[in-house]
Formats: sequence, C-alpha cells, structure tokens
Amino acid sequence: MTSSKPILCGPCHQREENPKADIWCYNCDEGLCSTCLSYHKRSKGTQDHKTIDIKSYQPSLRAITTECDEHGQQLNLYCPSHLMPCCDECIPTSHSKCTGIKSLAGMVEKSEIDKSKETVETDIHHILNILDKLIYNKSENIKIGEYQFVSMKKSIGEIRKKMNKHLNHLEKKLCQEKDFIWNQEKSKAADFISEIEGKSKNLKEMKEHLQTVTTHSSKLQSFLSVHKIEQQVHQCHRYVANLEKDERVKEVDIKIQQNDEIEKILSKLESLDSLGEVMVVETNVVMNIGTSVRREAQVESREQSNINNMTMNIDTEIAIDTASYISDMICLMDGRVIVVEHLGEVNILTSDGKSQLTISGKAWSVTQINQNTIAITYPYERAIKIFNMENETVTKVITLENECWGLSFSNNSLAVGLFDDEICIIDLDGNTLKSIQVESLSDWRTLFIVMTE
Repeated sequence: MTSSKPILCGPCHQREENPKADIWCYNCDEGLCSTCLSYHKRSKGTQDHKTIDIKSYQPSLRAITTECDEHGQQLNLYCPSHLMPCCDECIPTSHSKCTGIKSLAGMVEKSEIDKSKETVETDIHHILNILDKLIYNKSENIKIGEYQFVSMKKSIGEIRKKMNKHLNHLEKKLCQEKDFIWNQEKSKAADFISEIEGKSKNLKEMKEHLQTVTTHSSKLQSFLSVHKIEQQVHQCHRYVANLEKDERVKEVDIKIQQNDEIEKILSKLESLDSLGEVMVVETNVVMNIGTSVRREAQVESREQSNINNMTMNIDTEIAIDTASYISDMICLMDGRVIVVEHLGEVNILTSDGKSQLTISGKAWSVTQINQNTIAITYPYERAIKIFNMENETVTKVITLENECWGLSFSNNSLAVGLFDDEICIIDLDGNTLKSIQVESLSDWRTLFIVMTE
C-alpha cells in the first residue's frame, strides 16, 4: 500500500473503535478488520462482495462513484439515447423523451468490459501516434524555419553590400519585420506543441488508469470507469479530428520576397521604401486520421433509425399572424423562425412566434448563411440580397440574369433555382461556380435544393 496513513476498519470506526483494516471491500467502499471480515463473509448480502488485501489496495486510485452527481441517488438505470447511466430522478428531468431506458444492473451484466477496454486502449494508442507525428512535424518545421531564418539574414547582408548609407535604415526595418514575424510563428508553433503534449499526457494517464480499472474495482465500477474514459477518449478524438481544419497544423515557411526593382535602382536608393516583405507560407498537412474511435455504448447498440419506421410528433406549434400564402420557412440556429410570404414580406419571429423584424419587398425564398446573416431571393428584381439581421441592413446585392426562386446555402456557396429550369451555384461575391440544367418542373417556383458534398 502506497499511503503512509493507515486505513481503519469502517464498521469498527462507526462504533468509535479504531483497529486497522486488513481487507478492503470495493462494494462497501471501506476497510474491514479480520473480525468484521468474518461477519462480512457469512452475511448473504455481502458474501459475494469483491475484496482485496489491504496491502494491495491503492487508495490513490481515483474514486468511482455509483451515485448520481446531480441527485445523490444510486445509479440504477441506463439511457441508450445519451449512452449514460442515470438515477430515478434523472428520467423526468433529463430523459423524459428518451426511449429504451434499461436497468443498469442488466446492462452491466451484459457488458464486455475487457473488449471495451481493449478498444479504448487501441484508440488511445492511435491518437497518441497522430499527436506524436504532429509534434515531430512541427519540431522539424521549426528547424527548417531556423535554417530559413539564417538564410534570410545572409541574403539581407548581401543586399546591404550593394547599397549606400540609406541601406542601413532599410536593413534595420526588414530585420525587425523578420524577427517579429518569425518569433511570432515560432511562439505559435511552440504553444501548439505544448497543447498537443498536454493532450498526450492526459491520454497516457487514461491508459495507465485503464490498466488498473478491472483489477482493483467491482464490475460496476469498472463499467463506469471504462465508460468515463471512453467518453474522454472520444473528446480527444474530436480534438484530433478538428485539427484537420486547424490553421496551426499547417506547415510554416519563412521566406523573403525581394523587391524586383532593387537591381535597377541601386543608384536611386533614396526612393526605396522597403527591401522586401517577410511572408509566412502555409502548407496543408495530410493527417490521415483513420481512428476507430467512435461514440458507442459498451453494450448492444440501439436499432438504427429508418425513415420507414419513424414516427413524427409535433414538438412545438407557433401561430403565425398572416393571411398570405407562405412560400418559404426556415428555423435559424438560435431557434428563431423566418417566414416568407408569397412574393411578399420576410418575417423574422422569435421561438414563441412573436414578430421581431419585418423585411419589406416581394421575396420568395430565404436561407441562413451564418448566425446573423441570411440571403433572400427577389424574383422580379432578379436579385439575391444578403441581409444582416443584427444591423437590420442589406450588406450586398447579387444581381442575376434571370428570375431567381428557390435558395439554399452550403460550403460557402449559394444554390439558386432560376426561371429557365437551371440551378446555378454561385459564391457570395456573385461569381458563378457551376450551372446545372434540369428537366422542366411542374412548378419551378417551388424548387427545393439540397446541397451535399
């Protein structure tokens, strides 16, 4: 036992006696002296408890609670929708709409902890390899940058030799820019490495903890602990997956772009404003994240949903005060609703149906671009207007050659249905990226567009 403080017998301590414990019971979560152990083994309620010699018990092992953190009740149920254990109080407060709630004891009994532990261990190893590779690549990037840094200094010195007194000022200016940019990039790279090393350290700690889970814990505690580690590993995987879009992963090269006119105007140094520009050239890195980390339970998963066996329920009803036909309607990211009247006004409503903003005009369709920005089609104006809801202003107008009707946004592009049976993909500056001719529609004004990868 690693702790220097002796562990006392729990039952005896309640009677204000303090004999040292000889055995640790994981189910009771307390120590037992030899006398109490004999009663413990003879009792029907405790004879099957998992015990261990007190010398082998590790009190530093992180406690695995079997009680609900929010309600303080015993965890006795399992929600397959959220993949988490819960108590009786959790059901009406947090899982009222969840289906398939099961007994936690039954799930533990059916679980394959060793298999789950092996999967989590493999995923940790895979993520660690990816993070180690990132650290290596970024470290090599710094080495290359240091070489480029030296090369630039030499290049600047050679330029300096060809110039007169005015070159001193220009050299100092460029060196300062070079020092600032490189130190800035090197600092970002070092911070990124430190962040990754922190993730690696946490994963290694999870791996070490995983080794002791099934050895020194009850099956329930092992199940909960592996489940908790699995969630943490999933978070690490999401972190690694998000790194693909993280600008910090890009390779950084430090280069100098020499002024092309230097050779021509050596005799006119006074007219020079700069020797060059220090640039950061970023290169995408292929990470090849092929991890098996996935968000799944340690027990049998629920039957996958199928559109043929889905049942739709009305969650919320909102009364709309309009006598016009509705040509389009969308729900915003923040819960608000936008209703477009048939060749009429665009109404922005709160989540409970109250009018927040009305945009006049003869609109037809609407789509959301980001949190505060929407795009609206105006067929008879042959225009798409980009509207900022926060400032309540039109920030851009994209004019088209034909009447524009149905509208959708994805991947920083707008897909718009045009009058002559055409779907046009354009960027937010109005540049045409792609044009698709479609068969004649029975009513081209009700064109619905689904944009995919």
